[in-house]
Amino acid sequence: MSVSPKPVLVMKFGGTSVAGVERIRKVAALVKREVENGYDVAVVVSAMSGETNKLVAFTREASPLHDAREYDAIASTGENVTAGLTAIALDAIGVPARSWAGWQVPIKTDGVHGSASILDIGTEGIKERFAQGFVAVVAGFQGISPEGRVTTLGRGGSDTSAVALAAALGAERCDIYTDVDGVYTTDPRIVAKARKLDRISYEEMLEMASLGAKVLQTRSVEVAMIHRVKTQVLSSFDESIGDNLPGTLVCDEDEIMEKRLVTGVAYSRDEAKITLVRVPDKPGIAAAIFSPLADAGINVDMIVQNVSDDGRTTDMTFTTGKADFDRAIKVLNDNAADIGFTRIATDQNVVKVSVIGVGMRTHAGVAQTMFRTLAEKGINILVISTSEIKVSVLIGADYTELAVRALHTAYGLDAE
Repeated sequence: MSVSPKPVLVMKFGGTSVAGVERIRKVAALVKREVENGYDVAVVVSAMSGETNKLVAFTREASPLHDAREYDAIASTGENVTAGLTAIALDAIGVPARSWAGWQVPIKTDGVHGSASILDIGTEGIKERFAQGFVAVVAGFQGISPEGRVTTLGRGGSDTSAVALAAALGAERCDIYTDVDGVYTTDPRIVAKARKLDRISYEEMLEMASLGAKVLQTRSVEVAMIHRVKTQVLSSFDESIGDNLPGTLVCDEDEIMEKRLVTGVAYSRDEAKITLVRVPDKPGIAAAIFSPLADAGINVDMIVQNVSDDGRTTDMTFTTGKADFDRAIKVLNDNAADIGFTRIATDQNVVKVSVIGVGMRTHAGVAQTMFRTLAEKGINILVISTSEIKVSVLIGADYTELAVRALHTAYGLDAE
């Protein structure tokens, strides 16, 4: 008689969850409970908190202009240590386990060192170990390039490793354990009445992650959405975790019974505003501005154009990330002759505030509420951008907390 395979669960633990041997023992206890609940478990681990930063500092101290391939070889070692320790801790409590480096799985990536993308994951070896009753402990954040070199997936890449592995294994769910107990309607450090969400759609979570919410890494949400991997955010520090799973489930919109007009308010301080003053208003001018920026790998976000009264010139305003600000200014100055602006005006003391919700697809008035609320608080809007499920505004950074709190209340998100 054939035996039905067990359901698969992927459990990912971030750096604070594996910050020391005692924390790793707690992780092992959480894993054991899921094994006893009848799952085949694959565990994905980050490096211990602070370890990757230390390794990166060593690399830069050795040579500021280091080989990116050697950077990856060094930066990836922290996860290998955690994987081995976690496997040992599981064995110590009677749970057979084996650790895997990314290249051993293998997690195949492209050759973009420092920010590689996953191309394919081999699952045969892990499934063989499942059949033998083993837990697979996989080092996150890393893979192997077509040239056979170790690659890393960029900061937060362990989340992406976990979701991609869950997709490859056909897992029932991917549980991501961190130091927060779920996804909130906004940053609870700013708004005391922020509420934890039981469920949030992939689209909403992707917008919130890309707009400043730090709970999940953006690429991991993209992978979850593409492969429809149910992903849950939990706290490894919550002693009450049990079968009720008190975290936030990221899932299909159809699986959310109560559709909210606005799900959350996000903000990002990583914004810089650039205005090109008195640019010729003629066909091709946008391409002359934004093509060189794109060629330099500089991402442009919000864009607004103000045409002058005479119709001959325009002011072009846009935002970039603060890390790209200096390079953007250099690129613009290098192409000044082709663009023809009079001067560049800049402001780095700005913040982007966004309201997100799938309910916007079917309800009008969301933007109106946002603009009215900010006006009542005397907050000037510098730039506006919208998508199907979000409205974003750029405002002065000094008004961040006031704006977030006011909008959270205006959309009825405050906890009772």
